[in-house]
Parts: sequence; C-alpha cells; structure tokens
Amino acid sequence: MSEGLKARVFKAEDLIEYQEGAVVSKEIIRKDTGTVTIFAFEKGEGLSEHTAPFDAMVQVIDGKAEITISGNKNILEKGDTIIMPANEPHALHALERFKMVLIMIRS
Repeated sequence: MSEGLKARVFKAEDLIEYQEGAVVSKEIIRKDTGTVTIFAFEKGEGLSEHTAPFDAMVQVIDGKAEITISGNKNILEKGDTIIMPANEPHALHALERFKMVLIMIRS
C-alpha cells in the first residue's frame, strides 16, 4: 500500500487477517521519517522483549493485549493507545486475538 498512496477511507482492521499460530504484519506507509504497520496476533502469540531506537505509538484496533514497557504491564483493548518511548524495553502478548496499528517515528 505504501507505493502510490491514494486518498481513501478504509477500516484498518480490514487490511489484515488473523493467521492461526502466527503474528502477521503489513506495512501501510514507509517513509524516511517513519512507518505505519498493522499487525494481527493470534491468542497467545507476541513479541519478546526488545528495544527500538525510535518512539512508537500503538493503537489496538481489535481484541486485547498485554504490553509491557520497562517492566510495567499495561492491558489494552480495542480503542486503547499507548506510547512506547525510544530505547525502553517493551514486549507484547496477545491475551486474545488482537490487531494493532504501530506508528514509528524515526526523526
């Protein structure tokens, strides 16, 4: 979708489907200054603790997840948003199937 962007209305959760036993991602926008990526996590799936050199924002668009940032656990449901500051360790775990939009700012 990143190439040849066109103005159009869409539902982010409709751009990606769940896949049994997997984490699926689809990049929507890629620019030198940042990216927008949609993820779909099956229940029990997740991303192990890691850090990123850039600030990021996560908006949950379906389901429920636990997002841990610097040891602090946060439970997010559809409609919730959280900021993940640069260089702070974070991890994600799907408490149930969930989808999210990840916006990473590189500047």
